[in-house]
Amino acid sequence: MTRDFIDINDFTILVEEATSTNVVVDACYFDEPVVAVAFYGSGNVDLNVKYGSKTKAFNYTKGLALSFYADSNVEFEHTVSPKKPLRCVLIATALRNLENLPNEEGEIFSSLLNELVNPSDHYVEGPKFFMTPDMDRIVDSVFNMQYHGKTKMMFFRSQMTALLSHFFGQLATLQTEKINTAERDKLYRAKEILIDNLDNPPSLSELSRKIGLNSYSLKKNFKELFGVPVFKYLQNERLKTAHELISSQEATVQEAAWHVGYDSLSSFSNAFEKKFGYRPSQIK
Repeated sequence: MTRDFIDINDFTILVEEATSTNVVVDACYFDEPVVAVAFYGSGNVDLNVKYGSKTKAFNYTKGLALSFYADSNVEFEHTVSPKKPLRCVLIATALRNLENLPNEEGEIFSSLLNELVNPSDHYVEGPKFFMTPDMDRIVDSVFNMQYHGKTKMMFFRSQMTALLSHFFGQLATLQTEKINTAERDKLYRAKEILIDNLDNPPSLSELSRKIGLNSYSLKKNFKELFGVPVFKYLQNERLKTAHELISSQEATVQEAAWHVGYDSLSSFSNAFEKKFGYRPSQIK
């Protein structure tokens, strides 16, 4: 488990990363009441939020952006296992700091996360959704960052501002969009099915039947909600997973290609280079 705390203005940035060959439970809490947004990266760690006699479980966290209020009575428990590593970027500010945030950020928090700024319990869950591709890229860049010292601080200042901007922009869009809650839940389920079946994904018609939504609505609203068409999203997830397998030396290039469903090594390498700008064989 690695934890990196970075203080920028009145925000605290927490970068957490953990992998394990066994099942490991790690718990943490905040010293004072905070409003925070957690951005979960490529790991799919299990999360339990415990407060008093209550527990809120999150069994699918990959790509999740979760806003919340929490005080010192709340315990956040991550269960890390071989197939469910932890990769999380958390941006938090103490309630007492909201009025002092720069660039009218406090006003944005108060208007879009009012239920968190005026909490009714020790833990209050705010809006949550799966990240857009732009948000996903920023979170990925944090875990591949090689900067130190002042350059590292400059990097985090710019990237966290961009990440919060995307979060609040997406939140404002979701609040005015025409996709109802029931249909949005079906689209989230479609996203989960694709990620769970990277090597052998269902066809569009099969996916439609699995989630109970017609193909037209699936194609149209999936792109509106996640920013990319269904199978472009699938390709992105395949290539990201392959990149992780190769860079962590868990698989050779050929094995990674097979793992994510590519039969042709040349097709895989070409798609990989188009996405990342270099071929998989160049990863060290």
